[in-house]
Amino acid sequence: MRIVRFKREPNSVPLWGWITGDRIGLLEGSPLGKFKRQKADLSLEGVHLIAPVQPGKIIGVGRNFAAHAAEHGAQVPELPLLFFKPPSTVIGPGATIRLPPQSSSVEHEAELAIVIGKRGRWISIDEAPDHIFGYTAALDVTARDLQQMDDQWTRAKGFDTFCPLGPWIDTDLDPADALITCSVNGQLRQMGSTRDLVFPVYELVAYISSIMTLEPGDVVLTGTPSGVGPLLEGDEVKVEIDGIGTLTNRVRTENIPE
Repeated sequence: MRIVRFKREPNSVPLWGWITGDRIGLLEGSPLGKFKRQKADLSLEGVHLIAPVQPGKIIGVGRNFAAHAAEHGAQVPELPLLFFKPPSTVIGPGATIRLPPQSSSVEHEAELAIVIGKRGRWISIDEAPDHIFGYTAALDVTARDLQQMDDQWTRAKGFDTFCPLGPWIDTDLDPADALITCSVNGQLRQMGSTRDLVFPVYELVAYISSIMTLEPGDVVLTGTPSGVGPLLEGDEVKVEIDGIGTLTNRVRTENIPE
């Protein structure tokens, strides 16, 4: 099943929905708890899609593709390399990524995102699928020059709009071999499969839960393939994951308030 969050109008209240074909049905309640499906009587094209989840926390995993680690001259970590992105980084499909004035080198990192559905700590690898609600496409936007400058990655990863998610959550995806691509202005930049993850999806959930409690709605960014590159004013960036769909965002320079 595909789950969306949307607004009937740009300034209206966010709603949960489910998709069948090109139609949306409302969900009474939350899909992360108890809910009831209503008839799919809305046109997908007639609503405004927003980020399919508003996470309490976003856990990123660095250097989880060997080829991506190599393109930065870095070693593959012995254990998952974790970092946080604040919830304020989240934007939805069609929303604008803002290039901050503090950075002169902002880059795209296309990723599969795990959406947690069931609270858990010390989750085993075998139990991990029961704690996953579904998957969505993500863009881990990174200020590369600031990442190289700082010992911690919070500043480089944490600017507002630096975590596009969408277009929806797919609850039936098999994460073992999902193709991830990223294109900018129609030019293919990244391509890789989750079969090449250093630490696969279920191992990541188990490892992270040995450190912190995972809550419904939390998001885990599983890592990016090689081919990361610059995002510039006016660019259109697309992340496509087989079995999910395409997340599209525009890029603009942030205006500094006077």
